[in-house]
Amino acid sequence: MRKAVITGSTKGIGFAFARELLRRGHSVAVTGRARTTVDEAVARLRPEAAKDAVVHGHALDVADAAQVEELWTAATDALGGVDLWINNAGVAHTTRPIVETTPDAVRTMVTTNMLGTVHGSQVAVRGMRAAGGGQVFNVLGGGSDGRIRPGMGVYSATKRGLDSFTSALVKEVAGTGVRVGRVSPGILITDGWLREAAAAPDQVAAQRRILNILCDHVDEVAPHLVDRMLASTRNGDAVAWLTSARMARKFLLPRREDVLARYGL
Repeated sequence: MRKAVITGSTKGIGFAFARELLRRGHSVAVTGRARTTVDEAVARLRPEAAKDAVVHGHALDVADAAQVEELWTAATDALGGVDLWINNAGVAHTTRPIVETTPDAVRTMVTTNMLGTVHGSQVAVRGMRAAGGGQVFNVLGGGSDGRIRPGMGVYSATKRGLDSFTSALVKEVAGTGVRVGRVSPGILITDGWLREAAAAPDQVAAQRRILNILCDHVDEVAPHLVDRMLASTRNGDAVAWLTSARMARKFLLPRREDVLARYGL
């Protein structure tokens, strides 16, 4: 049984990761910024847990290194150890050019996406080395491949930086009992995505056809990604949903479902 910490897991793909792990009998520490949302997530997840699986909630700001250290201690106490750590916490503002992105939005993306993942990786690798091993996965996103996307300049820069950071960490843990990998979940319709869509309805309308081809529901993608993470045995492994082959199939065999309609778009 794995004992996992997932940052940013009160909703979206992080919550879905927690749910899938619990369904498979693994224990999970769920995290978010607010105590109330963490408690609500734990309450929703408890009925999903298979026998003996434990779900623990912990509120923190991942941009604060001391709080991330406290998360490691709390999770190891509650779960009996930690051997899987998923750095998923992230913030995306994707509808404005760089010069129109507010200072608060810039600060939140850089501190959460970059500092949060760096702090989480440092704490997890140190703790796992001391405990004899484990696995860290960093969740990437749009822009991590270096492609330039309109309105995503700052967000993409943080994710591109995380790709480089993860590559460096992979090399640094080589030969230890710790493995590091990356997860690329594709284009998922999450609460954050819907917030951005509401801020740019004309953009969504103009891109509706391509969005219906490329976007996916979280609950359809999470089981595959969790299975791949659990099966991973190689340092530097890359777990991806929207691979070149899957993207080609999406264009060659477009589905009839209007993906956006489920969300009232």
